[in-house]
Amino acid sequence: MKELELGITGTSELTVSDKNLAVNVGSGGLEVFSTPDMITLMEKAACSCISEYLENDETSVGTEINVKHISATPNKMKVCAEAELTEVNGRELVFSVKAYDEAGDIGEGIHKRFIVYGEKFISKANSKLKLK
Repeated sequence: MKELELGITGTSELTVSDKNLAVNVGSGGLEVFSTPDMITLMEKAACSCISEYLENDETSVGTEINVKHISATPNKMKVCAEAELTEVNGRELVFSVKAYDEAGDIGEGIHKRFIVYGEKFISKANSKLKLK
């Protein structure tokens, strides 16, 4: 892995569609942008933040997220998420994340990811099948 610099940022965006609505993902009964999709957008922003620093078989996995969804976003509105790397603790990375739509802030929080080696990680995960 290339050396990470605190303060690097990444973004991810989408335009809310029917598939992103709380009523359609099972996270509520209203036709507004779902919290699970906001979290996914935040994770994508964190991944884009570090993607150019990863080498060979390195990747990252989400290990913790603590966010507030503070404002509803209607269908068809654009949403953007931003992630900023705030801490590096060995292979653990801590990001400040936020999301906003065309009217303002909709979410904020902290997200942690861990650097892993893809093949080794998948092998370990698949070994659980043998435990059944």
